[in-house]
Amino acid sequence: MPKSRIEAFTDAVIAIVMTLLVLELHEPKGDTFFAFEGTAHQFIIYLISFVSLAIYWNNHHHIFQLVHKVDGRVLWANNLLILTMTLFPYATVWVTDYPLSLAPQMMYGLVIFGADLSFCLLGISLTRANGKDSSVGLLFQDYKKMRATLVLNVLALIVGWLIHPLLILIVNSIMLTLWVVPEKKVEKIAK
Repeated sequence: MPKSRIEAFTDAVIAIVMTLLVLELHEPKGDTFFAFEGTAHQFIIYLISFVSLAIYWNNHHHIFQLVHKVDGRVLWANNLLILTMTLFPYATVWVTDYPLSLAPQMMYGLVIFGADLSFCLLGISLTRANGKDSSVGLLFQDYKKMRATLVLNVLALIVGWLIHPLLILIVNSIMLTLWVVPEKKVEKIAK
């Protein structure tokens, strides 16, 4: 199967998820800045979710520049990534309605953890399909940023559970800074 099929499918699903995300963003109940202030937290959480999805898309696109072979495991790993990303609108709405509650924040954190873990599994599947010595195999060989992300995901859930639920969103938002710039090793390996 050509890699372009999996890329096109992933692009389409992420575009739909981003559209669903914005459709759940409700306007303020009035025409003043004071009215917006009452919904500002919803807008901020929407932006965090949108940026998260954009980062997954950017990094997915970036990594697939190195891919030459796609097999059944890669397809299923990619579908798992897509599944977790489709949960973003659901989790985002719940956490915007109850930003200080534990269950919605835990759900949001678990969705992010699931997406990060499935991205890692996609990397493992791509390495198996393309070989350890392939460009994509070299990228995922010692992917410290990925391990740090998974550890931070778990840490966010723990501190949210033990200290305050809002810390889940805060830690995961800070973690996004690791991924805003796609992996620079891709350019080095691709040359």
